[in-house]
Amino acid sequence: MRCEICGKKVTGKPVRTKIDNSIMSTCNDCSKFGKIQREPPRPNRGPGSRGSVGRRRTFRSQEPTHEVIEDYQKVIREAREKKGWSREDLGENIYEKVSVINRLESGKMVPDLKLARKLEKSLNITLLEKTEEAQLDESNSLNRRKATIGDVVRIKKVK
Repeated sequence: MRCEICGKKVTGKPVRTKIDNSIMSTCNDCSKFGKIQREPPRPNRGPGSRGSVGRRRTFRSQEPTHEVIEDYQKVIREAREKKGWSREDLGENIYEKVSVINRLESGKMVPDLKLARKLEKSLNITLLEKTEEAQLDESNSLNRRKATIGDVVRIKKVK
């Protein structure tokens, strides 16, 4: 474990320190910059509990995310015109203001997931495409050290 302030390797148990309303795991040297927090009591699991030995780790699966297509404004306008609707008609149909439709069709606003789904359903078009997040190589991510506050801030030593 490394100190979240200076980045030095912490030997033994890190000190839980409250610095500016943030609780951090620090080394003994950096714990002087805040108020040391005592360890919260562990919940009693009752008789026959196995503690942390039988606990399973759960990982969130890499679900595909959705992204709005590049030329969404053109697709929306053409589909609306094909149905013979005005911008007001489309706005009433999907319960949105006309100004929102204007901003969408001019490209000044990118629809969020909820709005894109309403438009897809109303106009019978496809605005969202699935994209999968790039997965980092596990061995590479384990060896990489995370940035600490000490990497960003120069600490002024008090004499």
